[in-house]
Amino acid sequence: MPDYAFRLVNVFARPGEPFSGNPLCVFEAATGLDERTMQALALQFNLSETSFIFPSDRGDARVRIFTPSFELPFAGHPTLGTAHVLRALLTESGKNADDLTLDLKAGLIPVRAQGDRWTLRANPPKTRAVQATRDQLAAMLGLQSTDVADPALWVDTGTEQLIVPLVSVAAVNRCQPSGELLQRYACVQPGRYLVYVFAHSAANHVHARMFFSKGSSVIEDPATGSACANLGGYLLQTGTAPPIVRTIEQGSHVQRPCELRLEVDAQRQSLVSGLVIELARGSVRLP
Repeated sequence: MPDYAFRLVNVFARPGEPFSGNPLCVFEAATGLDERTMQALALQFNLSETSFIFPSDRGDARVRIFTPSFELPFAGHPTLGTAHVLRALLTESGKNADDLTLDLKAGLIPVRAQGDRWTLRANPPKTRAVQATRDQLAAMLGLQSTDVADPALWVDTGTEQLIVPLVSVAAVNRCQPSGELLQRYACVQPGRYLVYVFAHSAANHVHARMFFSKGSSVIEDPATGSACANLGGYLLQTGTAPPIVRTIEQGSHVQRPCELRLEVDAQRQSLVSGLVIELARGSVRLP
């Protein structure tokens, strides 16, 4: 019976707080696992995402990312957490691996480390208009129309998400989204929706929340690197000139405080970074 080793890491953690950050399970060597088994393992661990490392002839590793319900072409915290595990594996083999390229379904994603703080460079953003009105978006989020700022946009730097700006941190905190209305206005494919709400709490500081589907339930993500990258695309599209630097606070509503850093450089590239902490190791034995 084959054993598949995994590591548990927390991504976008706060220094000195080992249980902060967004948890991730990374399978170190997934060759031999089919899609159905990977999806079942992601459901078994029941984290926001579980990632699987394979050999690649285009990058340092091919990586597949699964939520408990579906596969993602790109996600930020699995990219950084998987890079952290891959570096440890390569270091154990005598290689220096602070600069890596991960081969994801969304394309090749460069990742680099300074100590245990990792940074990814996202794909260039694509945007499209939102058809829902401000009243409809407010109803979807359980808010008043005056809580929603303009404009909302669909943004895609690897995973498309609905980005909705709110007028205040208080409005972000009051969100109580409707699963039915999320399916109507934030749906990226049947049964799947992704909406990211944010407000500036200071000039360069953002408070954010991400809601997504898990079966028929609305789930809140502790920290969302892909949405952080999409926020960079959103700020560019709505007129903020680079260079842009933002610190994003997320996860306090689900008792997983997280800190993400967004930089948009002069070349209009979105860079997302955060601290990664390894917490545990284990293995799964499959028949």
